[in-house]
Amino acid sequence: MIEVRSVSVLVLILAVSAACCLGFGFVLQQNAAEKAPLSDFLSFRLLLDLMKVPRWLGGIGLMVAGMVLGAIALGKGEISLVEPLLATNLLFALALSRHQTRQSLGRQGWAGLALLAGGVTAFILAGEPRGGSAITDPLRHWLIIGVMIGLALLLTTYAKRSRLSGGPVLLGLAAGLLYGVQDALTRVSGQRFSEGGLAEVLTGWQPYTVLALGVTGLVLVQSAFETAPLRMSLPALTAAQPLAGIACGVGFLGDRLRTDTGALAWEAAGLAAVVVGIVLLGLHPAMPSGTGKPEQVRDLQPR
Repeated sequence: MIEVRSVSVLVLILAVSAACCLGFGFVLQQNAAEKAPLSDFLSFRLLLDLMKVPRWLGGIGLMVAGMVLGAIALGKGEISLVEPLLATNLLFALALSRHQTRQSLGRQGWAGLALLAGGVTAFILAGEPRGGSAITDPLRHWLIIGVMIGLALLLTTYAKRSRLSGGPVLLGLAAGLLYGVQDALTRVSGQRFSEGGLAEVLTGWQPYTVLALGVTGLVLVQSAFETAPLRMSLPALTAAQPLAGIACGVGFLGDRLRTDTGALAWEAAGLAAVVVGIVLLGLHPAMPSGTGKPEQVRDLQPR
């Protein structure tokens, strides 16, 4: 029991530290991306342009640190436990944004904070996430991963065709789905490393898919940051990632949650509170408003 609790505390510290790095990193990235040329929208050229901006590089450095800490947490705990904790990155993003904008939290901020923190706590306490035997059926793996990537592709297509006022939300959702799958495959890669070392990892397809999903998700996120305020895309990203990660964890990684009626009700209520809290915090006036660039945005719309 003492060992289990110590591992859980370590996972908690790692996941919250990862969330802190991610939240700060997202704000710095958006500060830089909003000034990028809109001709780079949904293009890998956007990353090349942003690499020249020190603030963006600092944000990426924090994001990478957060991903590394998150990967360590995923290696030591269940994805159904780690993902809700990573969703608290929005709290840290709001903290930095509030420092930049000098906005007070107000009722909306405190309500969002309470819902997000309370929802994460309720889900973890009710579900009691624990590890189990991973499902070896490759069809189930590919079905779940395919659904997530397919949804992300569909959302990206609509984001490109739709008005950019709604596009950033769709891009945030798409990136969140990809990052959720990335987290699941990161855990698989960690397990392979534990079993057979680096050679075992490099002979599998998972690390290369993790890299591809990470770069693609980065393009989607920066395109969303480039075209709209942070409050338009970050809530969608933050809400979609844990939902996708939990789906993968329960779907094929062997994570187990309590399934009695009371537990399921509290788990559903907890996740709903997390999503509502994320939306309230993401729409808070303290979040950077961005430049908007409406005239350039209209030029990007298909005719």
